[in-house]
Amino acid sequence: MTQKIIAKNKKASHNYQILETIEAGIALLGSEVKSCRLGRVNLKDGYARIENGEIYLVDVHISPYTYANRFNHDPLRKRKLLLHKREIKKLYGKIREKGQSFIPLKFYFNEKGKVKVEMALVKGKKLYDRREEIRRRDIKREVERELKKF
Repeated sequence: MTQKIIAKNKKASHNYQILETIEAGIALLGSEVKSCRLGRVNLKDGYARIENGEIYLVDVHISPYTYANRFNHDPLRKRKLLLHKREIKKLYGKIREKGQSFIPLKFYFNEKGKVKVEMALVKGKKLYDRREEIRRRDIKREVERELKKF
């Protein structure tokens, strides 16, 4: 399975506890796909919202395509995610729980050349959880460094 990764949300695993991931298609305009091919996507503040039984990706910035002139797109417009109704209903129940969100982890082209989004159901980490994770990582790094000496 070859994927050409367009963009990753690097802060997601730091700020959130990832509970579940799901792959979704996304409805894009032609100029947005061309911008994706150039890698001009920012997922940092993106999240998904359910409206009228459909799920939309909000606050994902896809830069305007330079050569599209007047046919260009709005960089921050809502983009519809392509999921089955039963998947949307399942997610709706989970997103309504307090403290859970649905955010994009990465944008990529699949083997057929279609733009796909890896979405994740997440729960926000508290500050002390993040500190504990950093502490564990530092201890692990120290142990590996000590073991390398022998």
